[in-house]
Amino acid sequence: MGWKKTARSFGVPTTARGVIKKSLASSTSWEREAKRRQRELERQQKELARMQELERATYEVEVYENYIDVLSSIHKGCGDIWDWQKIKSSSPPAEPQSLKMHEQKAQKILDNYSPSFFDKTFKRVEKKRNKMLQNLEGAKKFDKAEYQKAMEEFKKDYEEWRTLNDMAKRVCEGDVETYPEVIKYVSPFEEISEYGSQIKFQYSNKDFIVADIKVREKDIIPNEIKNLLRSGKLSVKPMPQSKFQELYQDYVCGTVIRVARELFALLPIQMTIINATANLLNTKTGHMEDMTILSVAVSRKTLESLNLEAIDSSDSMENFVHKMDFKRGKGFNPTKRLNPSEFQYII
Repeated sequence: MGWKKTARSFGVPTTARGVIKKSLASSTSWEREAKRRQRELERQQKELARMQELERATYEVEVYENYIDVLSSIHKGCGDIWDWQKIKSSSPPAEPQSLKMHEQKAQKILDNYSPSFFDKTFKRVEKKRNKMLQNLEGAKKFDKAEYQKAMEEFKKDYEEWRTLNDMAKRVCEGDVETYPEVIKYVSPFEEISEYGSQIKFQYSNKDFIVADIKVREKDIIPNEIKNLLRSGKLSVKPMPQSKFQELYQDYVCGTVIRVARELFALLPIQMTIINATANLLNTKTGHMEDMTILSVAVSRKTLESLNLEAIDSSDSMENFVHKMDFKRGKGFNPTKRLNPSEFQYII
């Protein structure tokens, strides 16, 4: 039954039927617009989800690549070079003087105050003088607080200067017993410790140090490779064993170079032997033990001749006398340590 016939059966006038027809058409048009808007919002929601997925994927890849870059470039960083001769001859910080600048300014305002006609007329002279006296007392307290703060900073600076000046004298005299004190005071290896390296030192003479480094286990290297596909999706694949071992070798060798750089920057030594140890399976005992995986003699002269921004840390070991048993597919095997006595004559 059509809408006209339905309308007639209920006795709807012709004019009313026109209104109903128009109303139904308007309702249908609104429904189509609402559905069109719904589809548009759903499309926008999908696009937003896609953009969020792309942002998350991009972020994950950037974090991953940055971490790999940091591990592969540990050798590029180094602290400041310490000039102990310059520190030894440096003068102590100057003791601050109580200049009373704010007091003098407030006193000048008080001394130069000349009551105006209106001050006298309205009897404001005493009130203004009292205000200036209050400002003067406040200025004295401010100067005193400033001086006390300056004295506290001076005492800290002077104590630091005295400590460094004393260490500098002993370092310049070749006092080897000062070396551990200097290393503890400056703490140049804090950044390396973030990557799990523990360091112990043996001080042979003023020009020579032996360092033992306990490097992190292989868990420091991620076992996956993350890439961003053209579609914007995150690709996560298992890292090939050869790539995994190469990254671990770069980390170990880079850490060794970094320790040598920090030692040369901090102390007036000419050579260091660095032994890197890791927890490996001892096939003789069947137990996991700390074993040497790299032993290298690094001379200051050779290290300073290298372009450290461009070298591959693993390849750079060829510049130094070293012992390292590394296989690309399997990684490190235990190796013997260099004998420090064989290098004493080189210095």
